[in-house]
Amino acid sequence: MAFGGSNVILTNADSAGFVPEIWSDEIFAAKKANLVLAGLVRRLNVKGKKGNAVNLPVPARGSASSKAANTVVTTITESGNDVQVLLTAHWEYSRLIEDVVTIQANPSLRKFYTDDAGYALANAVDSAIFDEVEALNGGGAAGSNVWLGAVIAGDGTTAFVDASGAANSTPITDAGLRRVIQFLDDNNMPMNGRFLVIPPVGRRVMMGLARFTEQAFTGDGKPILNGKLGQVYGVSVHVSTNCPTPSLATSARIGVLAHEDAIVLAEVSGPRVQTQYKQEYLATLLTADTIFGVGEVYNSGGLAIAMPGA
Repeated sequence: MAFGGSNVILTNADSAGFVPEIWSDEIFAAKKANLVLAGLVRRLNVKGKKGNAVNLPVPARGSASSKAANTVVTTITESGNDVQVLLTAHWEYSRLIEDVVTIQANPSLRKFYTDDAGYALANAVDSAIFDEVEALNGGGAAGSNVWLGAVIAGDGTTAFVDASGAANSTPITDAGLRRVIQFLDDNNMPMNGRFLVIPPVGRRVMMGLARFTEQAFTGDGKPILNGKLGQVYGVSVHVSTNCPTPSLATSARIGVLAHEDAIVLAEVSGPRVQTQYKQEYLATLLTADTIFGVGEVYNSGGLAIAMPGA
């Protein structure tokens, strides 16, 4: 019996008594618990929307005006652009299960399947958002995996070069992090809503820097405990195993420091659970799927950062 993947065969006789709501609720909870980037970017609920795209108005940032007594207000001329998000990302997780009703009645056993489905769908969503991260800072086509807009983590300014071998990625440093934060400052991104997502190796490096383990930098007045990072310089820090590996520089990993408004996640449906009895397998086919779209809103709202992968 194989576990952990999509389209896995197990086996069953009868799906009578199957309650999809039980499974969908638990898969939804597991998916939500495993989302990293999807829980940090701007989310838009478009469930029930017809069509395969949504257009989002993105207004240019305005400014406040001084007002004298008995004068009219100063209006801001609308000068923003629309961002089209294609709602065409459709991911599914399917298993053939032998005794779905018995599994349903056993919460501990059922949790294996619902957790695995939620984890798989969450990975698909987070990976799609990482594809969009590549376009930030003039990085070119999302998902091309060459990272033209990325900088190296060591100094936060030198352009990353996706070349074979070690390339020029460098471990994350205090100075490099401060420089990337300045990039957001220079582009007028709000202080609230900033986040840093790094691969496990990035966390290991940061935990070795005294700067990031001092009480003053964790944001909660307590030192970092059990290897869990909180905040640095007001930026929430998160770890994800979905941080990409560039196409040529396979010894490097990509992280991102961005503001939540840089990218939008539009969710159409999911997770949705459906079943069908398959006589040829004497089993019930259980499928959970989700439909969504990801789009860039502010190109200067974040930076991809490259660091060694080990």
